[in-house]
Amino acid sequence: MAETAEQDGKPGWRRVLRALKHPKTAYMLLFGFAAGLPYALLLGTLYAWLSDAEVDLETMGVFSLIGLAYAFKFLWSPALDRVDIPGLRRLGKRKQWIVTAQILLGAILVILSTLDPLGALGVFSLLAGIGAFASATQDVVIDAWRVDVADDVATIDILSTVYQMGYRVAALVGGALALFLAERTDWPTVYLVMGGVMLLVGFAGLWAPDTDASAPDAEDADAMLAMRNEGELTPRVRGIALGAVGLLWGWALVTVGVFMVRSLGSDPEARPDSVEFISTMGPLIVVATVVLPSLIAAWLVKMQRSGQHLVRETRPAATTGERAMDHLYRALILPLTDFVGRLGWALIIVFALVLTYRITDAIWGSFAYPFYLGELQYTKDEVAVASKFFGVGALILGLALGGYLLTAIGRMLTLTLGAFLAAATNLLYADLALGGQTMEAVSNATGFTWLVTQTGGDARLAKLMMAIAGENIAVGIAGAAFVAYLSSIVSKGFSAVQYALLSSLTLLVGTLGRGALGKMIEVQGYYDVFILTTAIGMFAVFLCIVEWVRIARLGAKSGVVVPDRGIAAA
Repeated sequence: MAETAEQDGKPGWRRVLRALKHPKTAYMLLFGFAAGLPYALLLGTLYAWLSDAEVDLETMGVFSLIGLAYAFKFLWSPALDRVDIPGLRRLGKRKQWIVTAQILLGAILVILSTLDPLGALGVFSLLAGIGAFASATQDVVIDAWRVDVADDVATIDILSTVYQMGYRVAALVGGALALFLAERTDWPTVYLVMGGVMLLVGFAGLWAPDTDASAPDAEDADAMLAMRNEGELTPRVRGIALGAVGLLWGWALVTVGVFMVRSLGSDPEARPDSVEFISTMGPLIVVATVVLPSLIAAWLVKMQRSGQHLVRETRPAATTGERAMDHLYRALILPLTDFVGRLGWALIIVFALVLTYRITDAIWGSFAYPFYLGELQYTKDEVAVASKFFGVGALILGLALGGYLLTAIGRMLTLTLGAFLAAATNLLYADLALGGQTMEAVSNATGFTWLVTQTGGDARLAKLMMAIAGENIAVGIAGAAFVAYLSSIVSKGFSAVQYALLSSLTLLVGTLGRGALGKMIEVQGYYDVFILTTAIGMFAVFLCIVEWVRIARLGAKSGVVVPDRGIAAA
């Protein structure tokens, strides 16, 4: 960025205001909303409709498995980087997929509004599954769009923050507002309205900026790249690597697909145990799709840098088979070799940071309502006010603060600060588990208790709202910094695959840890769990510092004055 603190007394706010006026920022807010709305409707609010329709709990448990589409979205992300939708390439490389997914989601929500969940359960579940797949696909491409269109004005930090704001507003609309509307109308009306909103968003997205729509499409680009260039690895080596990684990813895709089909079957006795599948197959899928392919990519990078098994003379691919292999290699292997080649051994630090940074939020989220309603004995109305309305407002405030800090103090300092605050605020809930004396004292001292009582609440609700406000502001800062960090370490040429891999890892680890945490709650209680999650979060702080030092050293070697802003996606 051209401006510095020395040149401008308020560099952060001026950069933010300038970025907010940019059309890309407005569309990023719209796309963030479009990403959050179907997630809230298909993986949250839908269960309220199913409950009102008297669908049994076992079937609702099966419905929850459509969430695996989000956890394993990286498995089809290579196709989104390389494949064009016939006739729609003129919209743009990313926008062709974004608009198509949004229109499909709008249509699915409208069709769901015409169905009876109990009487047409098979069709209902099929449409919900397709909707989750389309929503996860949209997420992959929107993440790639954000990386691709970022520039010196609409920076990756600002776009990442605005995206999350739109996402959180959509969660409120698809959650609390949808419940409010359903209480006064009915569920078909709610989903009809939400489907219409998605269709409008898809239509508005036609005018969004994108990568150059006049650039060659994927087929033409691959034809130009289907060359055996001097200095590249030989076709034999590339074929071995492609075969190995293809088998690993293929096995993972088939395994997840078979599990989903069996789980959505009509015979309850034949359905597999979802907890057992996630706890046993989940780690194997991570190893097969991330760990082993990364080792293979490291082997390829090492051979190329050492001059082994290289093509000595440039020539075009001679056969259709050779061209097909080159296309697949560039779609599946090159994103991995680019990652390993740029980061080297630092990839271990990056993976460790990704696995631990949001793990406390991902695990704890499943037990929030049992803690509020069961352990603390708050009413549903109190939790709705504190968590859904006030909590979302605090979260958006945290995101705005995070966006400002990114521009004012830099990405890595904000990332580290966010990790520390997100970990430390678990202690607020630990205090509530012991009775909440500290939260009550802080609420009284700041006048917050008086404010809550003036609006119809009481001192007991005030201390819950105080804890939720502290946590959500911290989570907002951490979330803004984390998305900006992930977006900054992926390459524009492979953004769909690389970002999908990293974001999926975050979801998978949180999913794997919930069973163990639930058992610990039963045995030891909530207080010990909050102390443990605080400790886990502090490990993420340590990794942030390590990564910060690595980036600073890299920036110093390359002559970059502000290294954490200089390591942008290239």
